[in-house]
Formats: sequence, structure tokens, C-alpha cells
Amino acid sequence: MKLFDVYPLFDLNFIKAEGSYLWNDKNEKYLDLYGGHAVISIGHSHPTYVQKVTEQLQKIGFYSNSVKIPIQEEVALKLGKICGYEDYSLFMCNSGAEANENAIKLASFHTKKKKNICFTKAFHGRTAAAVAATDNKSIIAPTNETDNFIFVPFNNTTALEETFKNHEISSVIIEGIQGVGGVQIPEVDFLKKIRSLCDEHEAVFICDEIQSGYGRTGKFFAHQHAQVQADIITIAKGMGNGFPVGGVLIAPKFQAKHGLLGTTFGGNYLACAASLAVLETIEKENLLQNATDLGNYLYEELKDDPLIHEIRYQGLMFGIELKVSCAPLRNKLLSEFNILTGNASCPKTLRILPALNITKTELDAFIHAFKILSKSNL
Repeated sequence: MKLFDVYPLFDLNFIKAEGSYLWNDKNEKYLDLYGGHAVISIGHSHPTYVQKVTEQLQKIGFYSNSVKIPIQEEVALKLGKICGYEDYSLFMCNSGAEANENAIKLASFHTKKKKNICFTKAFHGRTAAAVAATDNKSIIAPTNETDNFIFVPFNNTTALEETFKNHEISSVIIEGIQGVGGVQIPEVDFLKKIRSLCDEHEAVFICDEIQSGYGRTGKFFAHQHAQVQADIITIAKGMGNGFPVGGVLIAPKFQAKHGLLGTTFGGNYLACAASLAVLETIEKENLLQNATDLGNYLYEELKDDPLIHEIRYQGLMFGIELKVSCAPLRNKLLSEFNILTGNASCPKTLRILPALNITKTELDAFIHAFKILSKSNL
């Protein structure tokens, strides 16, 4: 048997990782400014993470949700305290796509309606409803095509209002910041309009914080910059620092009942241990402030570079839009400077998503390399 060839791969085989660095099988060292799609939130092999997961594995790794798993309650209490949604409930699952599936389904159970609003350039996952809410026709199979998802232009209040007038809306799902779409930031007034329209029409406001959450923007959730409150918040990626885990934060108005949602692996002991390690590290090391400070530092160092058309960022979530395609620069960062970065659906945008505990020295290495390559591209 061979692997199903669906990923374009760099010719790299990493065998060790620590902090913001990775080493390949030739013992070559790489600076990681992408974190495997914003997954590595507290750095590779963080001591707290390794200790907690190891200790848990030595006790018990798995049993199903048919028994009490007290460590799930620890995660919920800690998460509620740090993120500010203490009166919400937590449903744990395994991935961002699964979190969004449950959010959309829960909203529909609650409203008894079918139609959902999503936005241009959105990415919410690759499973049935999540991919239907994703603005990429090439990954939507015929079986996933449905008229239950209505795409509205991003940051277009008029179009949003018209859609509410013309349809019975169950939910609005929006990313705290669009990641795959190129780090597109929703305007404060747009998020506030979503909130008010959902209230007016008894629809559910779902905020997908899978990439933009967990302190990446300097606040725990990106939508908190706009001082709005979502009804349902979906999380994953940075939640487990590499361990597969996701979750749904659910407002008190939603009624739980046995069998409404379910998962085999969600909330397992190891996922919870990883999640606790991340939350404790974010709090102990003051990583929200570090994301703010170093994000501002990176912006100030790059903002006047002549190769850059625009920088879109909050905290350590960066979309650096160049005046040319970013692929040659990204490839040279990798081949000449051993620096891993990301791309986006817009071909000119370079995505930077480092660990939240990255240092100024590590960012300086990227800044130095970027400026050298920028000069060579002019």
C-alpha cells in the first residue's frame, strides 16, 4: 500500500523539534515561523507539555465518554477563566472541522432553521457542512453541494442585511480572522452588525477561532478585539500544541440533552493533558502579551520594505502581501535561510504564524533574511 497523494510536499524529514526550531534527518536546523498551520502555540516539545502528556500516558490514555473523565472539567474551568467565557459550556472533539460541524448542527437544533451565512474567502474545514461553508469550489464534492449555505461578501454590511431580509437564517459563521483567505480581518462594525442581526432575527453567531484563537492575536480570541460576544466559538489548532484536539464553546441559552452531540475520541485523557499544558503555559509565560509585543515589533521592522504591498496582522497572525507572487521568496527563505513560512489562497500573501513564545532574536533572523531577499527581488 502507498499513501494517497493529496499533499504537495517539501523534501524535508524532521526528526527533532524544540521551541521554534526543527532538525531534519541531516541534522540541519530550521526556524519554524508557521507552526504547522498555527498548531504549535507554545513551542515544540515544551517541557510542561511533554511532562503533562507523559505523566498522563503513564496513568491512563483512553476510555470513552461513557465514564466520568474529571480532567475534562479541569480543561473547561481553566479555559473559561482564561478566555473570559466562564458561563459557557465546553464540548470537546478532535479537530477544527469537527468543531464547526457540531457548531452548525447545534445552531440548527436550536433555531429549527436550515440556512447559514458564510463569507467569501472563508475556510472552515473539509467535512460535510464545514466544506460547504468554505469558499473553494475545488474541494467541495457534489455530495456536499447544498443551498443551505449562502456566501456573502466579506465586510459588506449591506449584503449581510439583504441576506437576512431574504432568508430564514439559522447561523452566521465567520472566522475571527480569515487564515487561509490571507489574514483578512473583519471590521469591528461588521462583527457588531453580525451580532445585532443575529439578535434581531434569532440566529446564532458562530465564531470560528480555530486558527485565530488561543492568544494568537494578543487577546485569547480575535473577535474580542471588537468587543463582541459570539454564541458559539470553535477551537482547535493551538489548543493542543500538536495533539489532535478541538472544542466548541456554547452559550448558556443552548439546551443540552443526552445524545445531542457525541464523539468517540474527543476529550480523551491525553488531549486534555495537552490542553491543560497549553493553557497553563499561556498564563504562566504571559504569552498574550508576548504575541502583542512581538507582533508590533515585526510590523514596525517590515512595514516600509519596498517589496511589501500591505501587512495585515493582529498579534502574531501575519499576512504579508507582496507586490509579486510570494512563492519565490518563500522557497528562498526555506532553501537559503532554513526558515519555514506559509502561503494563503491569495498567491501574493506570505503567512507568518510562529509559536506565541517566539523571541525577538528569532524574529530578527527572519527580518534579516526577508530584507536580503527583498533587495534581490527589486
